[in-house]
Amino acid sequence: MLSGWRIDKPGREAFSGEGARRFGGRWNSPGVAVVYLSEHQSLAALEIFVHLQPLLPHEKYLAYFVEWDDAQMETLSPKKLPPDWRASPPGPATMHLGDQWIHHQRSLVLAVPSVILPSERNFLLNPAHPKFRQLHRHKPVEFAFDNRLVGR
Repeated sequence: MLSGWRIDKPGREAFSGEGARRFGGRWNSPGVAVVYLSEHQSLAALEIFVHLQPLLPHEKYLAYFVEWDDAQMETLSPKKLPPDWRASPPGPATMHLGDQWIHHQRSLVLAVPSVILPSERNFLLNPAHPKFRQLHRHKPVEFAFDNRLVGR
């Protein structure tokens, strides 16, 4: 079994892909639903931290631990990454790679390197994939950023 973490605000549909569909992301264009996870809870926290500045003091989140079978994951080869894959804002080349993966439904999960920590991985989940319901989602746990990070 492989696993990943997702951190989201309470009350949101954490596994609908709606936020990514509305706004797009590094690995998807606006209009394409995808769910982003990270290999570790700490990386998931960093991903939230860099994308939701400023964080509000005492803002609460939920952390979701998710597991899936190894055979349900494809890993994006570093050789297939465009030269500007770490660009900010993200360019169309990485969005196209993710969009194609979603469209062709080659796997339930796609492993991609994290821009923040390239030696670690983020995972894309395809909410339209026929095996999406086979994900094992554990009960979420409360998550809050340390006050020393908030307000910096």
